[in-house]
Amino acid sequence: MELRRRIWGWFFFDWASQPYNTLLITFIFAPYVQELIGDGAQAQAAWGFGVGLAGFTIAILAPILGAISDVSGNRLKWIWLFSVLYVVGSWMLWYAAPGDFNLYTTLFFFGLGMIGMELATIFTNSMLPDLGSKEEIGRISGNGWAFGYAGGLVALVIMLLLLAENAETGTTLIGMSPILGLDPEMREGTRAVGPLTAIWYAVFMIPFFLFVRDPKASKPPKGAVRGALKGLVGTIRNLPGTPSLFAYLGSSMFYRDALNGMYFFGGIYASGVLGWSVVFIGVFGIVAIIFGAIFAVIGGRMDQKFGPKPVIIVSILVLAFVAGSIVFVSRSSVYGIVVGADSMLPDITFFVFGALIGAAGGVIQAASRTMMVRQANPDRMAEAFGLYALAGKATSFLAPTLIGIVTTISGSQQIGVSPLIFLFLLGLILLVWVKPEGDPAQWSDSSQPSS
Repeated sequence: MELRRRIWGWFFFDWASQPYNTLLITFIFAPYVQELIGDGAQAQAAWGFGVGLAGFTIAILAPILGAISDVSGNRLKWIWLFSVLYVVGSWMLWYAAPGDFNLYTTLFFFGLGMIGMELATIFTNSMLPDLGSKEEIGRISGNGWAFGYAGGLVALVIMLLLLAENAETGTTLIGMSPILGLDPEMREGTRAVGPLTAIWYAVFMIPFFLFVRDPKASKPPKGAVRGALKGLVGTIRNLPGTPSLFAYLGSSMFYRDALNGMYFFGGIYASGVLGWSVVFIGVFGIVAIIFGAIFAVIGGRMDQKFGPKPVIIVSILVLAFVAGSIVFVSRSSVYGIVVGADSMLPDITFFVFGALIGAAGGVIQAASRTMMVRQANPDRMAEAFGLYALAGKATSFLAPTLIGIVTTISGSQQIGVSPLIFLFLLGLILLVWVKPEGDPAQWSDSSQPSS
């Protein structure tokens, strides 16, 4: 019974934090920023550079904090700290108002919240091995990801029905004015996405902090921090001696970067290329999230049965197909077939892509963290997930920055997203050297922290 409560408490972090991805990064806030800037290519480029800088910060901090946590214990205090950044960063997005919009201030607070979310995730992910056996954690991870998608779906529905207004009509998806007397002309309903994301997180992290307990000692030994950092240096130096882990970190670095690129730019792309409103993009998001939740559960079962590696391979193939196909969809043509201005074919095609991204994206993220558990040194799990975050963020500036550069040079949002194709393929190639069970026999004392 105690373990079951801990598992459900752990699930609630995914539920609480998912709206940052769903509402802010992809479906509501990013397209709103594009509307404020006006030019789709300019918005895509600015968003790319801003997100890239936040990713670079996460890449620097993640492995250091993970290493320190392994020896100092009490991962919960770190989660508390980064939760504050999450709440402050998301709340401040309320002030991105029409007529008084400062792109740099907006990107600063958006990045602050994103840093809080990503760094808190390091420590919650490192708790996964404590929740079940090696065979069980694939299912647990998949269920947690599905639960998180469900939280994102509920938050998105609330935004679309009650808050986010259409710029032209000033009404929500169901034709009503935003609740609480929010002013549609000042886009207060859409801007409320920031406070809603902050409040949602604060409320639904309560079960996490009530039920999740960290078994590690809270009092670090003398010289623990210095030892942790020396151990981290040793681990990085010895990565070539653990070739499966080394290859997996490289592989996940590229395919997760490409997937994040899809999430970061999906809403901006749909707004700029297809002319979708924030509300219509939100409906698109509902479809993607539903497929994501369903397939996260299915993927968790497949992970438990076949292991995470084949699940990841299939997901990459699906996502690479979508990345290659998006380039050929615009308001005027689909795969080179010219369509009329009033044709719904581009919209329907993009909805299919959204379902595929949601399905494969949920599966690959859940399977990736169980694969990391199999690859990691069990005695240094937080450090391992710090390296995992580093791998996810070391090039996290790469996809946004490449998209920003290619978009700027070409002046085309369609051509601008083409770098994602190559990042997925690089990730797929590196998986060849990844062993399903990792390198357990090759962990050496040299990767341990010095006393």
